[in-house]
Amino acid sequence: MSLPKRPRAPIAVSCGEPAGIGMEIIAPAWQALREELDLFLIADPRHLPRGVAFEEISGPAQASASGALPVLAHEFAGPATPGRPRPENAQGMIDVIARAVDLVASGAASALTTLPIHKKALKDGAGFAYPGHTEYLAALAGVDEVVMMLACPELRVVPATIHIPLAEVPGALTEARLEAAIRITHAALIRDFGLSAPRIAVAGLNPHAGEGGAMGGEEIAMIAPLLERLRASGFDLAGPMPADTMFHAAARARYDAAVAMYHDQALIPIKTIDFAGGVNVTLGLPFIRSSPDHGTGFDIAGQGIADPTSLIAALRMAAAMAAARGA
Repeated sequence: MSLPKRPRAPIAVSCGEPAGIGMEIIAPAWQALREELDLFLIADPRHLPRGVAFEEISGPAQASASGALPVLAHEFAGPATPGRPRPENAQGMIDVIARAVDLVASGAASALTTLPIHKKALKDGAGFAYPGHTEYLAALAGVDEVVMMLACPELRVVPATIHIPLAEVPGALTEARLEAAIRITHAALIRDFGLSAPRIAVAGLNPHAGEGGAMGGEEIAMIAPLLERLRASGFDLAGPMPADTMFHAAARARYDAAVAMYHDQALIPIKTIDFAGGVNVTLGLPFIRSSPDHGTGFDIAGQGIADPTSLIAALRMAAAMAAARGA
């Protein structure tokens, strides 16, 4: 993705799980992007891999002048062992996220890109009470409704329900929840992606979008009436569409983003189209947040083989969104 302009303030990068691959991929990502954008890492410098050149900074404003990876130091309780999370480091990860949010909220940083965390490690080590990054960021921001967008140059897709068992999806997929996902997506496409009249495709829940009720009634009972109501208020919506026919290239050309009904319905197409370059974006926050679309990679941590492609894409997308907002 090419940047319309360089954001005024640098991007804050929270360290995530120091035993994972995040601390391995940040330096090559900074090296690849240093001519395009400014960023700084909030982390304990001791957790960077041996040999990584870094420069400690005292504040975000120094990031642009740094000749090596700029690091805003945040001391953790313990060292980092690749592939083996330490409970004593859990609170440090939580505090780094909160510190990064404060910097973005104050305008000292233009956006936040988060390196992957490990939810169980946070829960075991610090009693972390949130399902993941997204919910914690929403709590820090004081907002009730946020949605997850997965994005690459060929597709933007939002799941209306996320990390719940498939059997629970029909009950969780309320009219209010689906409407919020559509409205938040619509607003973000205008504010963060520069689209004046967004086109959104909405999937059905059931095979063949219910096939007139023969394969399920949610489309007739709730999804189609909701879409009609939103169309009457000015939304450009297609659907409910059969999910198996809405993600090929010709179909994608007819919309700017898709809203899917559940996790795999959204993530399978984007991971098939661009497995390495997908980006996780949280919509509905008062600040910009992106993340690489992968986890901590404990199984390959410390081996020097982690791929920074998704992080590079996440940083580029954060910068583009910040530029769209005029940050």
